[in-house]
Amino acid sequence: MFAKEGFPTIIVVFIFSISVGYAVTYAPVWVGYIIYPLLAVLCSLILYFFRDPDRVTPNDSNLLISPADGKVVLIQKVEESEYMNAPATQISIFLSPLNVHVNRNPVSGLLEYLTYYPGKYLMAWEDDASELNERAHFGVKHSNGTKILYKQITGFLARRIEYHVKEGDQLKAGDRFGIMKFGSRMDVLVPDHCDIKVKKGDNTIAGESILAVIHSK
Repeated sequence: MFAKEGFPTIIVVFIFSISVGYAVTYAPVWVGYIIYPLLAVLCSLILYFFRDPDRVTPNDSNLLISPADGKVVLIQKVEESEYMNAPATQISIFLSPLNVHVNRNPVSGLLEYLTYYPGKYLMAWEDDASELNERAHFGVKHSNGTKILYKQITGFLARRIEYHVKEGDQLKAGDRFGIMKFGSRMDVLVPDHCDIKVKKGDNTIAGESILAVIHSK
């Protein structure tokens, strides 16, 4: 299964490959021995990047689920003043180009806040990327009143983020909501009364890995 957001890129790459492959038929045979394997690798990499495997999300509304595949590169205390207006713990997940880049809702609840910010393209693991890079911020209110903020953040290679939700939507944990292309980062901010279940260096799976337990205040 492939991400629907990837189909335009997949089609362009395959058309390009077919065109180049056809042109190579007019070149010396040895050129084909070089070009054809390169084109095959290119097509394979594009298909691999836009893969979208099914996931089994834990059936517990009090669990905060990872919205992205990747590696936890930062866990720190912050003051969140954009949506939560409270002290929070920030969990940052870095996605390499080899990770699945389809994003999934980390929690069920009402999407109260959504803002897109154009920006720079710093390396996704840099601390300033959270505030300076192109990004989209999502604020969700859990059924027990807890507010969660998470952010799609582009990286040095990533030049586009996509999402398919809007303010006022009721979100379900584990459902697909968007994609970040070619290396990026996801920040998840949770209130201090939540119980963090990951540590720096852990690998996460979108829609399956548990980041935290959401407790009532």
